Amino acid sequence: MESALKEQLEQTVKSDKVVLFMKGTRMAPQCGFSAKVVSLLEEFISEYTTVNVLEDPSVRQGIKEYSSWPTVPQLYIDGEFVGGCDIITEMFANGDLEKKLGAEPVEIEPPKIELSDTAAGALEGALQGDSEFIRLEIDAQFNNDLSVGPSNPSDMRVESNGLTIVLSRTSARRANGVKIDFVKTPQGPAFKIDNPNEPPKVRQMMATELQEKLSAGKELELYDVRTPEEREKAKITGARHLDEAASTRIEGLDKETPLIFHCHHGGRSQAAAEHFLSVGFKNVYNLVGGIDAWSTEVDDTVPRY
Repeated sequence: MESALKEQLEQTVKSDKVVLFMKGTRMAPQCGFSAKVVSLLEEFISEYTTVNVLEDPSVRQGIKEYSSWPTVPQLYIDGEFVGGCDIITEMFANGDLEKKLGAEPVEIEPPKIELSDTAAGALEGALQGDSEFIRLEIDAQFNNDLSVGPSNPSDMRVESNGLTIVLSRTSARRANGVKIDFVKTPQGPAFKIDNPNEPPKVRQMMATELQEKLSAGKELELYDVRTPEEREKAKITGARHLDEAASTRIEGLDKETPLIFHCHHGGRSQAAAEHFLSVGFKNVYNLVGGIDAWSTEVDDTVPRY
């Protein structure tokens, strides 16, 4: 290893009491092992340093050589290499992680959760007996898991609309302000969970929803990422071609501007939407099913191909 890189890594591991080399960031881990270690650390501490190894290949490889450990994540406490995901999980289970961190469990305020009448009715019907509760889990990527089951001793409990919701401590940190509803979707009734703490992500828009917004004259920017040859076959009225000029135009828009992207079936437009989300736009949508869904669900005069 080059001496400059070694010195850089030494400075980093000593920059804070707790330093985690991981894939992704604390709010958005990019692998399950990194997400697991983050969730365990947050049982005990609220402040620590993370290093995203995906941003620098030299750091990603260098930290493995520095620690003589072949994988990431890697946890350092007081400048000392502690281990990877399996070791940290074992330390958590036997109480050694808390001791190593020298910390007491972080006090967490019970989150405020709003359960709509329809959601409460649907969930109440699923409960069987006094030993079952509504369980809400929110992982580090802000994926939600709403289920019915028993409570664990370490769970937090929140009352909403006459029902008890139980959450793990890590889920509770991400749940304040969550609203749970029960709505109709094209696939049938489903629970809808809105979380104001969730980082921006590409949202999925149905063709009928896009039609409603266009008919109502809503302010939005609709872009077609397909090739010029495909656009000759079929178009959605009002959709701009996402060429170089359009990309430059988007860059000059306010970051709050709603951007909607479509292609043939939704794959290429998802990639385009991810790009503009990554440069700071906050209201970015992908048209589910692309122009093919528009043809079948909204306007059958638009040719399918």
